[in-house]
Amino acid sequence: MHEAQLYGQGKEGELICELCAHHCRIKDGHRGICGVRENRKGILYSLVYGRLVAEHVDPIEKKPLFHFLPGSRSYSISTVGCNFRCRHCQNSSISQADNFPAEAPPGILRTPEHVVASAESSGCRSISYTYVEPTIFFEFAYDCSVLARSRGVKNVFVSNGFMSEKTTRKLAPVLDAINIDIKAFNEDFYHSICGARLQPVLDTVRLMHELGVWVEVTTLIIPGLNDSDAELQAIADFIVAIDPSMPWHVTAFYPTYKLTDRPPTPAKTLEKARKIGLSAGLRHVYEGNIPGAGGENTMCPSCQALLVQRFGFRIQENRLVHGRCSQCGEGLAGRWE
Repeated sequence: MHEAQLYGQGKEGELICELCAHHCRIKDGHRGICGVRENRKGILYSLVYGRLVAEHVDPIEKKPLFHFLPGSRSYSISTVGCNFRCRHCQNSSISQADNFPAEAPPGILRTPEHVVASAESSGCRSISYTYVEPTIFFEFAYDCSVLARSRGVKNVFVSNGFMSEKTTRKLAPVLDAINIDIKAFNEDFYHSICGARLQPVLDTVRLMHELGVWVEVTTLIIPGLNDSDAELQAIADFIVAIDPSMPWHVTAFYPTYKLTDRPPTPAKTLEKARKIGLSAGLRHVYEGNIPGAGGENTMCPSCQALLVQRFGFRIQENRLVHGRCSQCGEGLAGRWE
């Protein structure tokens, strides 16, 4: 076990976890909602520090990040646990696997040195903390990030955005990019489908951008739950108000886990969402989870030249020149070098 960061003392032996927006009040011998942080006689411990259940080399486009080192590879890691209870989680076997004895947490024990060295030896330009909500293994992710930054390896979070302001401010100086899910734009969805709240997510998107982290947003569109024109318009308007250059990924849902009574998302719904986003003023809206969709490519927002052609997570052609349009010279927002 590893002592946690970002917690305070409550009443009568309780500890207040300050890591995410749940702000769990944890009694002695109990764990927070994430299932991986436990109060033991007045000390909060991370039960999964370095306990990795996933280590993979992924294309950065899989995160998805389309304006961050396109075509590069990212060393992706995860522990078990999550602070959400999404009914449609595609990684539920690890995100919801928190009923384990503290003395025997799942996963292979790794050190930050091992993770960074593995990223370097596999030719990865970044490390992605992903698959579950990485905030819940913050201590290990932070230590890896500090070491990676010192060795010229970038750091990426793939996140639900439900972290506290304190966590965001501590993480941002060692984080290069983050993809944040805005799962819907109403509190009922967040409460009933995810077991969380919307506002802290919006706050994280805004603050990460203010702190200089490259931010891209993803919305998984679920038929009948978050696919109305009004809801998609609200998400697009929110992003535009922060930065019209912030990419928005609208992706297709497939029935899984506890949400199998909804059909897959039709391609036409993604097309509709993309049109709404572009009409709202966003410069880059991408369709995902349906390879070959027309909205996968990066176009110049000025002259509409095709700059990055994709099929799924693969780049077929990249015509950007130092982050600029090869036709008209327009600079595109992102981290290209």
